[in-house]
Amino acid sequence: MAIANRAEKCALRSAFLAAVIVAAMAPARAQEQEPQPVPPARIIVSGEGSVRAAPDYARISVGATTQGATAKAATDANSRLMSAIAAALRDAGIAPNDIQTSHFSVQPVYTNLQSSSPPKLSGFSVTDQVAVTIRRIDKVGDVLDRAIAAGANDVGGVRFLHADLSRMLDAARTAALADARRKAELYAHAAGLSLGAVSWVVEDQATVPQPRFFAARATAAPPIAPGEDTLRVRVTVGFDVAK
Repeated sequence: MAIANRAEKCALRSAFLAAVIVAAMAPARAQEQEPQPVPPARIIVSGEGSVRAAPDYARISVGATTQGATAKAATDANSRLMSAIAAALRDAGIAPNDIQTSHFSVQPVYTNLQSSSPPKLSGFSVTDQVAVTIRRIDKVGDVLDRAIAAGANDVGGVRFLHADLSRMLDAARTAALADARRKAELYAHAAGLSLGAVSWVVEDQATVPQPRFFAARATAAPPIAPGEDTLRVRVTVGFDVAK
């Protein structure tokens, strides 16, 4: 009798485990049988556009470096030079709010740096630089000449800028999208498809002009020619395929 009970219990346990396994596998089988969504047919291309534009204004760096036996002596000498430079900038038509301090430092100066003896403090060096915004771009050379004549011995870093850069880039964006559409139409025609509407657009890159630098120390400023800048935009566009 006990043997029969044990047999029945084993049979019931096996049936229960089989049911659990079937129940666990059922969702997986159902998921395997579900049809996967078909990705929408699209043509994806990149487009590039560019425009050329003359800069509207400029920004330069003007300053002076002085040395003295003490920090005060070096600072006083630097202050006198920078006051003269600021006056020359105002005389050149630069508004006070277009002159901004960009760098100021006081550094000790040592001697005997190459010998075995300990370095010896010989004085101090003071550097003061201002960023100057020049609204009339044809006055860049004149402003530099006046600053150097007033005592500026650290001049350079001219940057030609655009007052409404975003609006100018809009023209390049329009050209980039047109270039992308041209490529998509070519691919659609070659593949025997009909091009549909634009599904999405991603701006990959907008290239703006980089600063152009020169250095001039206690000399006449070189001739300055702003010329034109090339503004570029690159986009990636996804087009639907017409049904």
